[in-house]
Amino acid sequence: MEVMETSTNSPCLAALTCVLGDLSQADGSASFTHGNTSVLAATYGPCEVRMSKEILDQATVEVVCKPRVGLPNCADKYRERHIRDLFQATILVNLHPRSSVMIVLQERQDDGGLLATSINAACLALLDAGVSMKFLVAAVTALIDKDGNINLVPEEKPSDVEASASLTIVFNEKDLQVMGVTSSGKFSQEQYDRSVSLCRKATEHVFKFYRESMERKLSKSV
Repeated sequence: MEVMETSTNSPCLAALTCVLGDLSQADGSASFTHGNTSVLAATYGPCEVRMSKEILDQATVEVVCKPRVGLPNCADKYRERHIRDLFQATILVNLHPRSSVMIVLQERQDDGGLLATSINAACLALLDAGVSMKFLVAAVTALIDKDGNINLVPEEKPSDVEASASLTIVFNEKDLQVMGVTSSGKFSQEQYDRSVSLCRKATEHVFKFYRESMERKLSKSV
């Protein structure tokens, strides 16, 4: 079990912390914290899949999102679908036909940016498991306040920001292109473009954190 922590050297991005491989029964796991938002991710497979979900020429990606307390709600189901579609396109599923890759995400604390933190935790867990992917992905959430200012979350005090819109933007590591956007509220094209630019710069620090986390783990295992 390795703990990796960084301040990210970014004035607009909260600190990142990760613990890799802390679940002995999972093929890969990552406890990822961004600011005060924390998600535990576990991956299983590729392994046998139920016949009803079997795909002849590729693996089936399954995602389960568990809230901190209680039963999953509509927001959790939406998060499951979004993350499943993302990693179905990211994992090299053609290498494992008629099999399943399952990602289980347990919310530990949500102080903003839960979807982005879940995506980043899932990617780290897949890396820990050695699952082959076309490229890595990372996400950052931006809030647009009523004055048009853009703030990245999680923040130290997210409740201080009265958001009129929010955008969670996913980028790939290959060329930092946008892989997906989840948004709510109203915003202009100019605000969208500024959000993409700000999130792209922040995502570079997340990808650097991925690399440092894996390098540290691998150096300890030699």
